[in-house]
Amino acid sequence: MKNIVEQLNIKHVAIIMDGNRRWAKENNLPSAAGHKKGVEALRKTVRACDDLGIKYITVYAFSTENWKRTKEEVDFLMDLVAITLKNQLDEMHKEGVKIKFIGDLSKLSTKLQKVLSDAENKTKANTGVNLQIALNYGSRDEITNAVKCITAEGLKPEEITPEVISKYLYTSDIPDPDILIRTGGEMRLSNYLLWQIAYSEFIVIDEYWPLFDKKLLERCIEEFSKRHRRYGK
Repeated sequence: MKNIVEQLNIKHVAIIMDGNRRWAKENNLPSAAGHKKGVEALRKTVRACDDLGIKYITVYAFSTENWKRTKEEVDFLMDLVAITLKNQLDEMHKEGVKIKFIGDLSKLSTKLQKVLSDAENKTKANTGVNLQIALNYGSRDEITNAVKCITAEGLKPEEITPEVISKYLYTSDIPDPDILIRTGGEMRLSNYLLWQIAYSEFIVIDEYWPLFDKKLLERCIEEFSKRHRRYGK
């Protein structure tokens, strides 16, 4: 499979990690158990990307719309991010993972912002898998923020190109996703990387995120290998 990844030049996989709560409900467990199981799936997936030679992975952890969930669940998710980094950061650092958080992090607690910043700083020189975690992320907000920054810098209309806009996005320093995977069977984009996935191949699988592993990732890559990317041609 690694040879296929190399032949197809797959650099970046983006994932909408959907189905934690549904998996928990079907197993008669609280939502928290599904989210914890989802963290395990993410660790497996990062390692799988490393094994397969996929350099970038971007995952949707918490959207700008997720604040509408109960305060109890939101608080748990924020605590889970902090606890996961505390427990697994050293191991991920040893594995060479470079961590970056994308989204409007200013809306998070000062304490959590420091945890995220510390994780980024500790791993910034790593040369392994680049893991982008979208936290309080919404693509419309991202594009709106990019436009505001461009306007603030006084660029003339004729100076604004797709390349310029891309430079003002959270993902400015990484390639656009080759594949967008959504677990849980839902057929929607959920305000995720709308600019970046313009020419990505969209693959939906029915399995819930807590069940995702290297085998399922390879299945998605197999599906990708059957696609013919035309880029509008």
